[in-house]
Order: sequence, then structure tokens, then C-alpha cells
Amino acid sequence: MYLALVALLLYSCSTKPQTAVAPPPPSLPVAIIALGTDTTYQEYPATVEGAINVEFRPQVSGSLDKVFVDEGAFVTAGQPIFKINDLPYRAQLNNALASQHAAEGAEANSQLEIDKLTPLVENKVVSDYQLKTAKAAYAIAKANIEQAKANVSTAQINLGYTLIKAPVSGYIGRLLKKQGSLVAPADPEALTLLSDVHNVHVYFSLGEQDFVSFKEQYPGETLKDKLEQLPAVALLLADNSEYTKKGKIDMIDGQFDKNTGAIILRASFPNAQGLLRSGNTGKIRLSLQHKDALIIPQSATVEMQDKVFVFTVADSNKVKKQAITIVGKSGTNYLVKDGVKAGDQLVLSGFDRLQEGTVINPQKAADKLAGN
Repeated sequence: MYLALVALLLYSCSTKPQTAVAPPPPSLPVAIIALGTDTTYQEYPATVEGAINVEFRPQVSGSLDKVFVDEGAFVTAGQPIFKINDLPYRAQLNNALASQHAAEGAEANSQLEIDKLTPLVENKVVSDYQLKTAKAAYAIAKANIEQAKANVSTAQINLGYTLIKAPVSGYIGRLLKKQGSLVAPADPEALTLLSDVHNVHVYFSLGEQDFVSFKEQYPGETLKDKLEQLPAVALLLADNSEYTKKGKIDMIDGQFDKNTGAIILRASFPNAQGLLRSGNTGKIRLSLQHKDALIIPQSATVEMQDKVFVFTVADSNKVKKQAITIVGKSGTNYLVKDGVKAGDQLVLSGFDRLQEGTVINPQKAADKLAGN
């Protein structure tokens, strides 16, 4: 018993208290933020219309005798499309021609009367009153001829209206009237629509704020100058595929829509193969080049409460949590307006182990972020 107590006393005297060793700071990859050039894209819903959209409306009334084309057909300029029964208009033309001939006969008769009375007046056989009357009748006859010719022209025009031709080449829409239907100029619906789509116009809208940014981002003193210097735009189709041809913005509406607060822009696209039709929908993609932009990887950010944060390395290798303002996105990168500056060291990963003031062991991952 005595020996056990001595051994315990000796063991307790030989032990010394040990100091807890702090864990080493975590080694995390960092990179230096630098200025670079990148391109961002913005997309806006758009609708497609033919460069020329023509409504076919009858200029005269009658029954539709013939429809020469089918719905969706491609027609060339001058090709007949509809034929309205022309018999009543041929009769009107014949009647107008008959009136013209009668007026011409009356003119000839008046001339003969003048020729007969002229020598008699000169020889004072008859008074000049009869000659003046004959000359007045001749003037009336000439006026009647002019009126008759005008009636003939009107009848010919109306007869021509019975054959409706395509004013331009394009594609026929739905045929709302069939053969045998009665048509009239006052009809609320057009006979059909013809779209010339060898070039198409694509319309899209910008809100007031986007329009202000649009004007500031592109060079030029006036809107006309800006339109001339705008880069080509892309059209995304309904399936999100990109149309093979690039377009050019060539029109900005003169005023904002007071109901929507938006202004309409137009881009024109070539469409030689006819792949686009009036009524197509899609999206216009605008590109914007950012020079001297702060570019950081999206993976190096943390989103919290609708804000985006990054961790930068401050003095003594302490990290600092910093909110940033993003002005655009390009691929997997963010373009930053403020919150960081060129030359800052950005922590690239390991955020689950970080909080404000944490000391890290920076591991250089790249010389600079921009331009990689």
C-alpha cells in the first residue's frame, strides 16, 4: 500500500500541463482580379413580319368566280389571284362607250351647223345669234365627250378591278373567301394576306431603363449615328436555335407606348430561303462589349438574401466578405461594377470554412482572372 502511494506521487510530479496547439490556417486558392474585355448578351421577345404585308381587298362588288392559288402558295408579282364576275362591268363599259360615241356624233353635228352658218353670217343673210347658238352647242358637245371619256375610263378601271393580281412576290395566307362568295369593298375581312418575306422585319421592345442603357452603351452622337454603328444582332427561334443569318437594327420608333412604357425597335434579316414567315416568334439577342471590365468567376461568389458576395484577402491574410454589384454575365463569369477593384485577391473556393476575419494561407491559383 505504501509503495503504491509513493508510485502515484512520483507519477503525478513527473507530468506537466500541455498547451493546446492551434490548427494551421486553411490553404485556399486565390487569384488577382484584373481588368479585361468581355461580351455580354441580352435577349428580348420578338415577332417576325414580312418586309411587305399586303392585304387583298376587293375594289368592286360581285361574286368570286375564280381563286387561282391555294393557301400557302408562293406567287410572283403580277400573277392572278382572284377573279370577280366581270359581266356587269363589261356592260357598264359598253354603255359608257356608246355614250362617248353619241357625244362624238353630237360634236360632229354641231361642227356642221357652225360650218353652215358661218358664211351666211358673213354675208349678213342670217343674224350672228344663230351662229353663237351653234358654237355654244358645239362647246357643250365637246364637254359631253370629255364626260363620256371619263365614264369610259371609270368603267375600264372597274373592269380591271375584277382581276386581282399579286403586287409583289410572296406567300399567300389563309383564303377567307371561297369561290362563289359575294365580296365587296366594305367587307370587314380581307380576302387574304400576301407576305413578301425575302427580307423580314423583326420587332422587339425596350423598356425605358433598357433604352437609356442602349443609348449610352453604343457610340454615336445621334440615334442615326448609333444605328449605323450598331453591331449585327442574332435571332433566336422558338426552339432556342439561332437563325443562320445576322440582322441589323435599322429603326427605332418615334415614341414610347404610354400603356407599356416601352419603345419598339426593328431589325431586318435576309430570308432568301423563306425559312421565316410572318407571325414567327423568337428572341433578339443584343451583344455588348465591355472594355476594362472587372471579371470574376461565378463559382467564386456566394448568394445570400438576394445579394452576391465574394471573399477577398486583406491585410495579414484575413478574408473580407464583400458585396458586389453585377452588370452582366458572360458564360461562367460575372462582370462587376463595384464592390471589388483591380488588384484585389479573390478567394476562389472553400467558402464553407470562411467568415469575416478568418486567416487563410493563400495559394496562388492564377496570375490574373481577366484574360484567362
